[in-house]
Amino acid sequence: MKLEKKQILLVSFMLFSLFFGAGNLIFPPFLGYNAGDKSIIALIGFLITSVILPVLGVIVVAKFNGLKDLAAKVGKHFSFIFILLIYLSIGPGLGIPRAASVPFEMAIAPYMTNESNKTIFMVLYSFVFFAIALWLSLTPKKLVSRIGHFLTPLLLLLICVLFFSFIFLGRGSISIVQGNYASNGFMQGFIDGYQTMDTIAALNFGLVISLAIKNFGIKEEKKVINYTIITGIFAGTILMTIYIMLTVIGTFSGVVGQVENGAALLRIVVYNIFGEFGAVFLASIFTLACLTTCVGLITSISQYFSSLQDVVSYKKIVFLITIVSFLICNLGLNMILSISIPILNAIYPMAIVLIILGLTNKLHHKNRYIYPFTIYLTGIISIFYAIDNMKIDMGGFSSLLNKIPFFEAGFAWIWFFLIGLFLSYVYYFITKIFRRNKLNIEEG
Repeated sequence: MKLEKKQILLVSFMLFSLFFGAGNLIFPPFLGYNAGDKSIIALIGFLITSVILPVLGVIVVAKFNGLKDLAAKVGKHFSFIFILLIYLSIGPGLGIPRAASVPFEMAIAPYMTNESNKTIFMVLYSFVFFAIALWLSLTPKKLVSRIGHFLTPLLLLLICVLFFSFIFLGRGSISIVQGNYASNGFMQGFIDGYQTMDTIAALNFGLVISLAIKNFGIKEEKKVINYTIITGIFAGTILMTIYIMLTVIGTFSGVVGQVENGAALLRIVVYNIFGEFGAVFLASIFTLACLTTCVGLITSISQYFSSLQDVVSYKKIVFLITIVSFLICNLGLNMILSISIPILNAIYPMAIVLIILGLTNKLHHKNRYIYPFTIYLTGIISIFYAIDNMKIDMGGFSSLLNKIPFFEAGFAWIWFFLIGLFLSYVYYFITKIFRRNKLNIEEG
C-alpha cells in the first residue's frame, strides 16, 4: 500500500503547523532587523537549528519508534528525567502557555484602551483558545484532515498576503546590523534558532507523524520511516520558505530606532501596510500559528503518557494538560518568557547530540558508551552555560568557564561532545581488551 500525493501533502501540512508557532513567527523578522546586511549568514545559522535539526529529529524518533527508546540509549534514569524535562518545557510548563499567551500579548493587548481590563480579556481569550485546542486534541485521528485541509492553508495564505503586500507596499531601506550579529552572525543565528523550540519539539512530533501515517493504513515500519522522511523534507521546505520571507520583512522593514521584539516589529510593519485593520490581520496569523502548535503538543504529550500506563486514559490526560496550561498561561507572559531561555540553553545541546547520535547509530552501535559519555558531558557544560547566562555569580569558576573557546557564544558544548566521543571509544577499547584477556584466562 502507498500514500497518495494528497495524503503526503496533508501530513506535511500538519507537521509544518505543529512546528510553526509564535516563536517561529516573531524570531525571523527580528533576526533580519538586527542582522541587517549580515542577514544571510545569520539566517543560515538560524535555519540549521530551526529547520534542518527539527526535520532530522522527526526522522530519528520515527526510526527509533519514539523518544523513549532513543533516550534509553543513554540510560533508563536519563530517559525518564530528560523526557520529563522536555515534556514540561514544551508542554504545560512553558511551551503551550507561551504559545497561547503570545498572540494575545503581541497582537491584541497593544490595541486595547487603558480602560479595558486586560486580565479579564486574557482569561476570556485563553478560555476560547484552549477550548478549541481541546476539541481538536480529543480526536487525534482527525488532526491530519482538520489541520491539513483548513488551518494550514489559511495560515500560509495569510503569511503570503503579508509578504507580498510588504514587497509591493511597505518595503523600506535595509536595517543597520546590531549587537552580536556584527561579529558572530552565524553563531547568533544558530542560538536564535533555539528559541523556536522546534528541535526538542521534533523529538515528540516524530511519533505523532508516524502514527498519522499508520492511520492511513501504512503498517510496514520501513515504509512509515520513508514517508516520514518525505513529509519531513516537504514540511521543512515550507518552513524554510516562510522563514526567508519573514527575515526579508525584518531586514527591509525600514524601521528606525529600538524595537522591543519581533512581534512589535511585525505590528509596525502590518500597521504601515494595512492601517487599523492590521491588528485583526496580525491577530489572525498569530492565533492560527499558535493554535496548531498547541494542538500538536497536547496530542503528542498525551499519547506518550497514556502509553506508559492503563489507568489514566488519553482523553483524561488531554483535559489535564489543557487545564494546567490554561492556568499557567494566565500567570503572565513575562514570567513564562523569563525562564524559557535558560531552560532551552540547558536542554537544546543535549537534544542536538541525541539526534546526531541517532542518525549515525549504525556507525557506532557496538560502542554502548558513546551515548552516556557524550550526552552527560554535553549536559554538564550546557547547564553551566545556562547558569552563567542568567548572570548568577559562580565566583572564579565563571572566569574559568569563559576561557573555554566559544563558551560566551553558547558553543562550548561542541568541545565536550568531541571529548565525550573520544573518551567513549577509549573506554570501549579498554573494556574490550579487558574482557578478551579475562576470557583467555578463563579458557586457559
